[in-house]
Amino acid sequence: MSYMKNILAGATAIALGASAAYAQDTKVIGVSIPAATHGWAGGMNYHAQETVERLEEVYPQLDFVLATASDAGKQVNDIEDMVATRNISALVVLPFESDPLTPPVQAVADSGAWVTVVDRGLSVEGIEDLYVAGDNEGFGRVSGEYMASKMPDGGKIVVLRGIPTTIDNMRVEGFEGAIEGSGIEIIGMEHGNWNRDDSFNVMQDFLSKYDQIDAVWASDDDMAVGVLAAIDAAGRDDVQFVLGGAGMKEMVKRVMDGDSMIPADVTYPPSMIATAIEMTAVGLTSNAPVAGTFTIGSVLITPENAEQFYYPDSPF
Repeated sequence: MSYMKNILAGATAIALGASAAYAQDTKVIGVSIPAATHGWAGGMNYHAQETVERLEEVYPQLDFVLATASDAGKQVNDIEDMVATRNISALVVLPFESDPLTPPVQAVADSGAWVTVVDRGLSVEGIEDLYVAGDNEGFGRVSGEYMASKMPDGGKIVVLRGIPTTIDNMRVEGFEGAIEGSGIEIIGMEHGNWNRDDSFNVMQDFLSKYDQIDAVWASDDDMAVGVLAAIDAAGRDDVQFVLGGAGMKEMVKRVMDGDSMIPADVTYPPSMIATAIEMTAVGLTSNAPVAGTFTIGSVLITPENAEQFYYPDSPF
């Protein structure tokens, strides 16, 4: 919804200007997210904790309960406990997995509580009041457009995909569409599973198979780390640059510093959890319309704007 683009800009003003009519009873917002099992999830946990602490100061009429889970079963138990012991008025959830989390989140919605789902959708459509996610097709498109601009004469590249998912498919389709007609040829494409070690092995295979690789779309910063390690180990100097994605602080710093091997990055921010929590708080404390879908666009990070996306205290 287009009107939603202005919500966050006015969130602070709404909070500070909320009348006493909205502060009659304390309401509890439950936040349920996966534990920090990898870099992006670590960043998400950082932003979730920071946001909860900040909003507890902004909204005295709200309480927050934050739970992290290392597997889907634990997350289901966390949500059921929030309902039973805290009587939550709203739930912000990033599902560990879609299928097992759908019934308990449906139960929360059936109880009359507000539901905000983040990033990974549920198995049944229409349960949530608000859906907040990144633009996966846009992530691929922005990456492809940068590749095309960086390689005006074309060239040979290899691509590392993530885990086989619809999200990954959307990213690759966006990328392939953006480089169509550019003269860039994808000579190899394999799944690196958003994992450094897997990506190291995939890149080793690519380097053994191909004598000339002009660039790599790693499509993820964790995978880019593995790719760079493989290139260094092989002593290859034909690879001009590696393009990752998601905004890992180490990669953003390399962009800031003008590292020729990491000349740019593309955002898929773990801070989207902060957006979701904040919008949920606005919805509970004001008349601002926040229901619907809020898509966070992917932005190209370059040396000119990298400082805006650098969070040195974040684990990601």
